[in-house]
Amino acid sequence: MTAMDTPADRTAARRSVEGLALGDAFGERWFPLFREPRRAFDEIRARRVPEEPDWHWTDDTAMALALLRVLEEHGHVDQDRLASCFALTHAADPARGYGHGMHMLLPALLDAPEDWRRLAPELFDGGSLGNGAAMRVAPLGAWFSPDLDQVVRQAELSAQVTHAHPEGITGAVAVAVAAALSARGEAGIAAVAERTPASAVRDGLLRAAALPFATEPWRAADVLGNGQRIRADDTVPFAVWTAVRHRDDLVAALWATAEGLGDVDTTCAVTGGIVAAATGVDAVPEEWLGRREAVPGT
Repeated sequence: MTAMDTPADRTAARRSVEGLALGDAFGERWFPLFREPRRAFDEIRARRVPEEPDWHWTDDTAMALALLRVLEEHGHVDQDRLASCFALTHAADPARGYGHGMHMLLPALLDAPEDWRRLAPELFDGGSLGNGAAMRVAPLGAWFSPDLDQVVRQAELSAQVTHAHPEGITGAVAVAVAAALSARGEAGIAAVAERTPASAVRDGLLRAAALPFATEPWRAADVLGNGQRIRADDTVPFAVWTAVRHRDDLVAALWATAEGLGDVDTTCAVTGGIVAAATGVDAVPEEWLGRREAVPGT
């Protein structure tokens, strides 16, 4: 069976991107308070909803939407088309919070998207091992959820366009598998680790699988990482842990993830995309959805 023949769960993919965008926009709201981390932590622990009237999402959502567009057009990851969509998305709004590597790579792909094969491995002397491929991939996992082998393969293809380092690719695989299992009602950290290639990301997932859910999220972040190093292995294990800890409650999952501070828009985007692949956003307060920037196509 080819990717073109694999049944697509389009509904789960759309649910996932809605949750990803909500997590991204919600998490981004906390950054202004991070100059006072104790205050930010206290606000989150008290479950005080950010007061801004408009919750804008970042590059996490912008790139997830570009990836979903390619899946809707082709039914699989066409890497050159994906590179073109990423480049066009960046050019349309480069102030979405892209990392340094993407500011270098994506403009160079506007006129020659196929050059990702040469340019992506040159980033950071061997390719990026950051969390960018992982932050955008949950809708892909939901899309291919009927076939876990395709989830792994298509996640790898989606990551390679920007993240040539094995850890960056493996981070995307882990999140895609977590989202697929969520969409199937089979969420479990050990099951995610089982499908994740040997790597620092997999090692982190195994630590997460052994960490009791009674652990306070901020303590879990101390053990697993909270994304502040902007690496896949420092981001994915904690986000998967909070997603599985609150597999049926998107709002609780986002609050728990925010408690870890760090790269909170990305960790919340990852968690949101995983949980919402199953739950959608129907149980989210209308106030939150009304403030969150609209998601095209939904």
